[in-house]
Amino acid sequence: MNFLKRMASMIENQYQHPKGLLGWYIGEKMIRQHKPETIWSISLLNLQEDEDILEIGCGAGYAMKRLLNEPSVHKVIGLDVSKALLHSSAIRNKKAIKKGRAQVVHGNVHQLPFNDKQFSKVLSVHSVYFWENLPQAMSEIARVLKPNGAVSLTLCDGKNGESWDTVKNMIKNELIPLMKQVEFTNIRLVKGPDSRGYHTVSITGELFVKMDVIE
Repeated sequence: MNFLKRMASMIENQYQHPKGLLGWYIGEKMIRQHKPETIWSISLLNLQEDEDILEIGCGAGYAMKRLLNEPSVHKVIGLDVSKALLHSSAIRNKKAIKKGRAQVVHGNVHQLPFNDKQFSKVLSVHSVYFWENLPQAMSEIARVLKPNGAVSLTLCDGKNGESWDTVKNMIKNELIPLMKQVEFTNIRLVKGPDSRGYHTVSITGELFVKMDVIE
């Protein structure tokens, strides 16, 4: 029984921070599992011309590859805490990286290693659960977004008709208020496709830009 508990704990840790060969396998598995909501999440970005996009929790790079196939996308940077998954992402997007249209970066959402106002869009799929400091994370996302930039955060809030109250409360009482606090507007909670029985939702918002008052 102790062995089974240790195995369950190891696998859970691998999903949060994949490492080594098992981490590579889990990264490829997550691509297959999360394909429907990943494609849907990209559709919510409302891509315009010359988009510079940051994906937080890019995993093995599937969303990056799809984004890079869009003619309106200028560059995509994928950020992840897992070096194993970043290696997979770099292989999957090697042509775009060689051309300078893509980059993979090791780091976390609480201290984004990017300049202010660098990205027009920020995307995250199934990463929010692991953000230990939501206020810091939302502040950093707002910092790196360009004026009128947009964010889309996708996650699951239930399965097979059952609601996950903990996640729903986090969205309602923490995530959305924090987005308002850092001056996101047009905040929406959008229902997405069910994926393997999981209920997918996305929280989207646009960064409010204060206009200078001319006296």
